[in-house]
Amino acid sequence: MMSTEEKLASDIEKVRQIPIVPTILDVICKTTGMGFAAIARVTQDRWIACSVQDEINFGLKPGGELEIETTICNEIRDSQRAVVIDDVANSEYVSHHTPRIYGFQSYISFPIFLKSGEFFGTLCAIDPRPAKLNDAKIIGMFNLFTDLIAFHLQSMDLLSQSNFAVQELSRQLTDSADENRQYKYISDHNLQEPLRKIRLFGDMLIAATEAENLQKAKELAIKVSSSAQRFSMMIKDLSEFSELNYREATFEVINLNKIVTDVSVQLNKELRARNAVLNIGPLPSILAMPLQIEQLFYHLISNALKFSRRDQIPVIEIFAKEVEGHLIEHPISRGNEVKYVEIRMEDNGIGIEKSQLEKIFDIFSHLPHDQIPEGKGIGLSYCRRIIRNHGGIIKAQSELNKGTSFSIILPIHRKPATELVSKKSTF
Repeated sequence: MMSTEEKLASDIEKVRQIPIVPTILDVICKTTGMGFAAIARVTQDRWIACSVQDEINFGLKPGGELEIETTICNEIRDSQRAVVIDDVANSEYVSHHTPRIYGFQSYISFPIFLKSGEFFGTLCAIDPRPAKLNDAKIIGMFNLFTDLIAFHLQSMDLLSQSNFAVQELSRQLTDSADENRQYKYISDHNLQEPLRKIRLFGDMLIAATEAENLQKAKELAIKVSSSAQRFSMMIKDLSEFSELNYREATFEVINLNKIVTDVSVQLNKELRARNAVLNIGPLPSILAMPLQIEQLFYHLISNALKFSRRDQIPVIEIFAKEVEGHLIEHPISRGNEVKYVEIRMEDNGIGIEKSQLEKIFDIFSHLPHDQIPEGKGIGLSYCRRIIRNHGGIIKAQSELNKGTSFSIILPIHRKPATELVSKKSTF
């Protein structure tokens, strides 16, 4: 979520990007005869110029500020009504502090309301001389211009949301294509191996039975059962993996320190067996799916223990830092309102060859390393699927006999694409 300063800067930049704004301010000056016109972003405690036309050397530039208490816009924000002054000397504002401070005699300011109904700021103009402003045509012009500005601001928001939705869909399609590639490889290779063994041992079992070699038949029956069990487990793993989907309703704010602590309790037996040291730095709270994030850390810590060196006590470090979107090497397109956290997990295990780093995230992957124990090969693929479900990325760095480091980048907060594409214009 953006800070207040970032939100204000974004609002000001949106006004600057509206191509018709300079024309609006020029028309106001020419039509009214006034020398200064501006669009201001007005909050409870700030008055900031978004765009300015200054022909009287008032001295205010885009981004410049006035003390909110010194402005009439401060009152317009609360009353939500326009203020029109032809001549300060002959108006109820004759004793008002604002004309005295800024030295103007004519003033006009209309509130700008976003299509959501939220007050954004004002379209205003001043001049040191009186001017004929309380006129139906001028008032109509200001109403038209404030509506036009609100329309453009809303259109820019909708465009930004649409771009994000397209980028999010593209990311999901890329992820889907990668997983389809893995499923095809599994179908063509991984699942064929236990089936081949079942067929082979089955034929041998028939032959042994016909030869009345009961001991051989018993041995082969055990092998057939083992291969069938392996095949069944692979199907079960694939089923569980395919069901590890994105479910918007299950997102909630979770404390990552608590999640990692809970996982360390679950793995207490394994940690104690290896005298492992688990150092957990301060971790933030994020909006995520609790069960999936718990699975993520369970697989990562379990993997670190499984791939630890037998001649060293395993040391696992987990820490985090907030990162800006533009600093991410492979940016995640989730819109400007999202903050990210990078979670790093480092171990001093056996390490992985650089050529194998990307393969470790594939389903049923097995690495060509004598020290690596046989496993199901599904743990890290679970991790990547979970990270993708949360709109993040996971990468690994490693060096043989020195350890492995995982970098996980996740949104701290999120604005789901499903929400954005479902929004409708209120025009």
